[in-house]
Amino acid sequence: MTVGNRRRRQPSLAQLRAFSAVAEHLHFRDAAAAIGMSQPALSGAVSALEETLGVTLVERTTRKVLLSPAGERLSVRAKAVLEDVEALIEEAEALRAPFTGVFRLGVIPTVAPYLLPTVLRQVRVRYPHLDLQVYEEQTASLLEGLAVGRLDLLLLAVSAPAAEASPAASGSGRGYSYGTPGVTEMPLFDEDFVLVTPPDHPLGGRVRLPRAVLRELNLLLLDEGHCLRDQALDICREAGRAGVAATTTAAGLSTLVQLVAGGLGVTLLPRTAVEVETSRAGRLRTACFTDPAPSRRIALAMRTGAARTAEYEELAAALREAMADLPVRIVPDAA
Repeated sequence: MTVGNRRRRQPSLAQLRAFSAVAEHLHFRDAAAAIGMSQPALSGAVSALEETLGVTLVERTTRKVLLSPAGERLSVRAKAVLEDVEALIEEAEALRAPFTGVFRLGVIPTVAPYLLPTVLRQVRVRYPHLDLQVYEEQTASLLEGLAVGRLDLLLLAVSAPAAEASPAASGSGRGYSYGTPGVTEMPLFDEDFVLVTPPDHPLGGRVRLPRAVLRELNLLLLDEGHCLRDQALDICREAGRAGVAATTTAAGLSTLVQLVAGGLGVTLLPRTAVEVETSRAGRLRTACFTDPAPSRRIALAMRTGAARTAEYEELAAALREAMADLPVRIVPDAA
């Protein structure tokens, strides 16, 4: 190592955070607000970083802020450094005291109302020092949040393979991964879909429906972006139906069931949602499919190799135990 290298000045984390915020927002006031720093302090931190590195990172004009070519390149490096530091801190916290600190759980809308009571009860009883924060979003947004570190763990519907896959190649050797790079899934349970009909529908109350009936029914669906919509369309394709005319859609299952109650058609509901949603809509009937009934799998999903993997696996085991009383089929732990 040369004398020059030993004396080289190093940027501080505060400088990197300030620059990364400016690179993201391209606005000093918005960047300062995002990281809880005053605007003069943020501007000073960016200037100090430029002086330390010996390059101009930001081009300031009276109307807007632009990154210089050097700023474009180094913003990627700065973000990576900050993510690594955050991961280091999280791992240290997990090693020091498992099931403490902030825990950010993402849940899809077609799961949240029906499973969150069980999840919250388990967390409150078993992990009283955990600061659980819940975010209800559609699957694509949840996966993006998991990838960038905005969320820690997801509760969502995943593809249930025809035959069980081998354990994913993660640090623990547990869980399953079904096609999303960098994500390991820990299956909790499988649940059947049932057909929900108006009270006077000829299929209402049937217990051994063939899937082929879906070819001719006026099936109501959720809006684009909901994984339950895609699952319903997959079930229809498996039954030999080319597609579903989306003349009427709904943003949530409650509205979907109300449309059925109003006589606009029929729909598919996962078993965990049936009791809650049909009780709200009054005189509705359900029909069950013959085995093997169409179903979906619910799983926890984490970043592969996450620092808190052992905690997430313990939580998955606790939820399997707690959800055994639901109308579902528990997926055994792959350990």
